[in-house]
Amino acid sequence: MANSSAIIEFLLMGFSSLGEFQLVLFAVFLCLYLIILSGNVTIISVICLDRSLHTPMYFFLGILSTSEIFYTLVILPKMLINLFSVLRTLSFVSCATQMFFFLGFAVSNCLLLGVMGYDRYAAICQPLRYPILMSWRACGQLAATCIVSGFLVSLVGTTVVFSLPFCGSNNINHYFCDISPVIRLACADTYINELVIFICGVLVLVLPLLFICISYGFIVHTILKIPSAEGKRKAFSTCASHLIVVTVHFGCASSVYLRPSAKNTSGKDRLVTVTYTIITPLLNPMVYSLRNKDVQVAIRKLIGKAGFSFKTL
Repeated sequence: MANSSAIIEFLLMGFSSLGEFQLVLFAVFLCLYLIILSGNVTIISVICLDRSLHTPMYFFLGILSTSEIFYTLVILPKMLINLFSVLRTLSFVSCATQMFFFLGFAVSNCLLLGVMGYDRYAAICQPLRYPILMSWRACGQLAATCIVSGFLVSLVGTTVVFSLPFCGSNNINHYFCDISPVIRLACADTYINELVIFICGVLVLVLPLLFICISYGFIVHTILKIPSAEGKRKAFSTCASHLIVVTVHFGCASSVYLRPSAKNTSGKDRLVTVTYTIITPLLNPMVYSLRNKDVQVAIRKLIGKAGFSFKTL
């Protein structure tokens, strides 16, 4: 551990190899970041202001949107600064802090998506028991459990990584302090550390995804029993948005974190990571606002009220 003090800061290489193309990426990522913020803030505002959306499904959607805002806030502002400047350093403590909050919100999102799958199961397969299964007390406990569990797992992962000694190169081949590119810089045997991280990855990715798949197995079985085609369509439509986000989020995250060794990382990981750090938070408000009629109606109602209030001034 004495050698760990040799490195007091890290250098985020990010997209430095792209040269002048970084300015184009800066403009693109800045626009996407603003869309992510505005989209998630819109969803949260609509859910809070429209009483018709005060249901468990939209309660969890509001929590997920809030988590997505902080999730991107941990990464994207620093990434934008790095694209626009030559000063790409990050202190040892700042790197650990960024990893802790990134993992905390990322794991919380995985667990929240699992809970949202259970909510859809309860609504479609257990409609008579739904008010009891998804009472406001139960919803609050589930949301709190997801967040607390997410940051406990993050604490374990961050501790496992930064308990290693770091000496020699401080160049992180990534645009933020992710697990694999940081652990590659350790000057010690990382087998046990990587094994612990891999087990944590299985727990937070495979188990929620398996739970979601089982829930949707029951959902499909129940929907197929609905006699009318319109009833089947409505039931499936309530699940489509959730399934899209689950597929992208778990698919990309699994390809990066469910690997036995961090030594297998490559430049392609940055492209995959862009998907679940930028595209998924962007996809969340897009699919839940553009595809969801309840949210569309609520937005139009609020715009109408705002327009009426403006005219009366």
